[in-house]
Amino acid sequence: MTMTSRITPWEHIAEPRSDYNVRRVADTTGIPFYWGKDTAGRCLLIIELEGDHTAQYRRDVTRLNGISVDLRNGDNESQQRLVLALSRNIDSDLFLGLCETLISSLASVTDSTIALSVTLQHLKRWKAFLAGKKARLLTNEEIRGLFAELYVLRQLYLHRLTQDEAIDAWCGADDSHQDFILGNVAIEVKSLSGRERSSVRISSEDQLEALVDSLFLMTVRLIDMPDAESARSLNDMVALIEQELITAEAIEKFSDKIAGCGYAALADYDRPRFTVGSTNGYTVTEQFPRLIRSRIPQGLSHVAYDIQLEAIAPFSCEDIEIFGRP
Repeated sequence: MTMTSRITPWEHIAEPRSDYNVRRVADTTGIPFYWGKDTAGRCLLIIELEGDHTAQYRRDVTRLNGISVDLRNGDNESQQRLVLALSRNIDSDLFLGLCETLISSLASVTDSTIALSVTLQHLKRWKAFLAGKKARLLTNEEIRGLFAELYVLRQLYLHRLTQDEAIDAWCGADDSHQDFILGNVAIEVKSLSGRERSSVRISSEDQLEALVDSLFLMTVRLIDMPDAESARSLNDMVALIEQELITAEAIEKFSDKIAGCGYAALADYDRPRFTVGSTNGYTVTEQFPRLIRSRIPQGLSHVAYDIQLEAIAPFSCEDIEIFGRP
């Protein structure tokens, strides 16, 4: 899934001579939402609130790059409006996705205080996302790769590590050679699709170079089965982990790392939906077929290559060696 152009609700709103023009968001029955456009032509999302929420807003508001947040007076003294305005450096498709996620999360909320609280919590997550290196929609390949890493993360805290230890071990968007580093053990995770039956793609000369005592390659075969009861989307997997995490520290660290990977809870990630077909672990030893930085000719860099799964079958290991008890 790449960033594709689609018709946005702001395209049908004329630029006003003063203040802003609005159009109510369709099919909402709780808190009123409005699409809007101001005199500068900026895209707006306006949330209408009953009561005075100035103190709550000042206490909890988050400032974001690319999106301005303002609390303004409404049509009468008993109303206020929270106005989100898109700055020019953030794509409107992405802003629309964030707005749709917020609208969906407030679908059943009728209390303005709760609505403002939920909105400001969303803005905190958006801040981490927009500050990351990938403030855009993830590609299909990136979705699969992140899903596979989250699957391995769950296995680690379900069987081998505490939740805090597993999240600390997950390198996420860090510039690390491998996806997980836990003490003197490292794990490189690769997702496989139904089309990739015979080989795995290694995207750099560093991924299979061990800087620790033990390095494992873990392949996770993901099958796109949208109608299967057991299938999960990327959004489902993130939500599941958030529900299972116990400590506030673990939840906060996970939120920071998932945002750093370019993830935000967008409706775009409700599809595809995967089941895990199989997992295979391999012990990367000196004899393992690989290209590593210390052994390639000087002057070569950014090396990518495919490894035939048949060729590394002799290096296979049981999942218990990686995850601990089953």
